[in-house]
Amino acid sequence: MYIERVPNRNSPPAILLRESFREGNTVRKRTLANLSPWPPELVEGLQTLLRGGTAVKQLYDAFDIVRSRPHGHVAAVLGTLRHLALERIIDPHPSPQRDLVVAMIVARLLDPRSKLATARGLNAETLAHTLGEALGLQAATADDLYDAMDWLFARQERLEKQLAARHLADGSLVLCDVTSTYFEGRTCPLAHLGSSRDDKRGTLPMVFGLFCNRAGCPVAVAVFDGNTADPMTVAPQMAKLRQRFGLSRIVLVGDRGLLTEARMRDALQPVAGLDWITALRSSALQPLVSTGAWQLSLFDQRDVAQMTSPDSPGERLVVCKHPLLAAERARKRADLLHATERALEKIVTATPRPKRRLKGPDKMGWRVGRVLQRFKMAKHFQVTMTEAEFTSGRDEERLAQEAALDGVYILRTSVPDTTLDAADTVRASKALSEVERAFRSDKTVDLRVRPIYHYLADRVRAHVLLGMLAYDVEWHMRQALAPMLFDDDDKAAAEVQRASVVAPAQPSAKARRKASRQRTDAGEPVHSFQTLLADLATIVKNRIEPKIAGAQPFDQVTRPTPLQQKGLNLLRVRL
Repeated sequence: MYIERVPNRNSPPAILLRESFREGNTVRKRTLANLSPWPPELVEGLQTLLRGGTAVKQLYDAFDIVRSRPHGHVAAVLGTLRHLALERIIDPHPSPQRDLVVAMIVARLLDPRSKLATARGLNAETLAHTLGEALGLQAATADDLYDAMDWLFARQERLEKQLAARHLADGSLVLCDVTSTYFEGRTCPLAHLGSSRDDKRGTLPMVFGLFCNRAGCPVAVAVFDGNTADPMTVAPQMAKLRQRFGLSRIVLVGDRGLLTEARMRDALQPVAGLDWITALRSSALQPLVSTGAWQLSLFDQRDVAQMTSPDSPGERLVVCKHPLLAAERARKRADLLHATERALEKIVTATPRPKRRLKGPDKMGWRVGRVLQRFKMAKHFQVTMTEAEFTSGRDEERLAQEAALDGVYILRTSVPDTTLDAADTVRASKALSEVERAFRSDKTVDLRVRPIYHYLADRVRAHVLLGMLAYDVEWHMRQALAPMLFDDDDKAAAEVQRASVVAPAQPSAKARRKASRQRTDAGEPVHSFQTLLADLATIVKNRIEPKIAGAQPFDQVTRPTPLQQKGLNLLRVRL
């Protein structure tokens, strides 16, 4: 800041408080306040202060800071959203509805709360930051936000088409996965009894699926009834991928619970230009060994191999063996076996006791069934029940067969070897972890779209769509801010150090140094994404009111620290 005196032809010069800033390669200036009505001694005192001198008490008494609004995190998120041109993707024409949608996306990253609390944070009387004034929404209400959600949902198809055009191309890998979340309440038409991944008893789930590009950037989302099985979500999305997005050829990557044999036969194979990568169920491994399609000795010298099978015509099977996965499966199986034996032993001791004796195959079978179902160990035990006796034991032959396949998994794909070799197929399958990362951020870590309180089905769909758009902004912010975060910003080096494509991914040496020292190589503190936003929130916009008659209030943003300025520079946004 500085004071500039601007000559006037027929009147005293105007004394202006100004600030200079850089816009690209051009230095510009803006006026913060007109100091012309001030007494000369106050102007001189302020000028002394701005030059680094000591101001007199009279100068301090000349101002009141009437309000401080957190501003830096708003500038970072809103600036990134605009840099991505997400406003124009939502709607090319400015409108109050578009501004409200943008506000909900940004607020989901700043402080994910209910729509009522979000409206309070925008309102001029109850604001929590500068987002409302940045978008001109200081009078927004919760009903305005609900109306904007309805407006957004009506544009979902066009919006996703533009995201796909930006992030996908013919022949692209499309990562897909499904998760669930839960409702508070029972009146939403999407809420049904079904399998919940959140383990929230007494609540009803709903299902939603996410499509991402190979790097994990979200492209599209779809919401389904809570009682929809994962494989049943595949067919409705094929039209979206092939027809709506205008892609002539794509490679769909999904897990074995989503891309089942029946789904591939009924929904994928009939679609021209649609290939897939998934995995065989573990129950299919032993038959392939028994028929001699491949031998376990194949892995004496390598951990990945390629083969075909008459049971899967037109497909390649990529067989992998993961030593660490083998050890983990052996440990987990041993724990489950011991737990099952302890539970079955209680049934054995209940059969000869003198009081309340357990007898009869029907009562014994009910108790045994509960134990075996609980630990999923029915295939590994042989049980014998008579009217008065119960015995159990391990099926050692079955256990030996399963143990021999520990750490072995088989990928199946319709993509030709000339397009994706065995190693690239494994890498494509492992990329599904990016969708899991998106689900974690969306549901719990950053965006917290659960639990859902909306009662209308389309409002729920709009709520999930807002979460996807917020994650799109977060994904790009994380890419830009990676040097300052605990995130690995040297993945290429980590991939070079990897012993095998089957081996688990390891952080780069740079990422390990950041994690151990909690400082970058330049000696700067390392942030998580959440703590960096909290740090940026300490950049505030102060409303300053001069006590001089006729002087107008003005806003002044606090000066960023060097670390905060680095983050803003990486995001290419300015305050």
